[in-house]
Amino acid sequence: MQILLFDIDGTLIRSGGAGKAAMEEALRSEFGLVQIQDGIKYSGRTDPSILRDLLTVHNLEPSDENVERLKAAYLRLLPSCLGRVQGIVLPGILSLLNRLMLADTVAVGLLTGNVRDGARHKLNHFGLWHYFAFGGFADGINDRDDVARKALVETVGHLGRDVDPRNVWVIGDTPLDVKCARAIGARAVAVATGWNSVEELTEAKADWVMSDLQDPNELLDAWGIAKAG
Repeated sequence: MQILLFDIDGTLIRSGGAGKAAMEEALRSEFGLVQIQDGIKYSGRTDPSILRDLLTVHNLEPSDENVERLKAAYLRLLPSCLGRVQGIVLPGILSLLNRLMLADTVAVGLLTGNVRDGARHKLNHFGLWHYFAFGGFADGINDRDDVARKALVETVGHLGRDVDPRNVWVIGDTPLDVKCARAIGARAVAVATGWNSVEELTEAKADWVMSDLQDPNELLDAWGIAKAG
């Protein structure tokens, strides 16, 4: 059996900036900030590491207490932010997930820098949450590689048996997704539907690099799934 672990932002969906907006609104509402500083990198990172950086650049103590306070406000505001902006499900994703649901040769989960409740809010908004029975989330984790290790543990727990990492595929849109796949001995599929180009993802040495997932037939073959029609 092949284990498919999908990233969320830039791979399954584009939220239209809802996550960033919710974090910035959380800073304003919880800490009374008026001016929000630019320059924080969001792509490919974990929510806790982003929250700590946001506190630091605004001269706020990045203590565990403040991180939890900011996270709670972010999660409270995220649904309304998702409703205000124009996000999308990325090309080919719905068709691919529906194909995977019918296959008995794969197990489909998540490997995301989102905390679990943030992932749930985003994927419920786009009608995708039910496709994923398990996954690794970034609750309490700063390093994306550690999220990958957690996802592998969650996979074993979900399946009730050991997993050969060579049968694990991480599907993401950044070099950091490729890096975290390597951290657990998994293969990496990189799609240029986020902020990184095909050339940048190729340079990151992903096993498969694709512009998007509209024509996944080669991947389906690698995963032991018959092509449609």
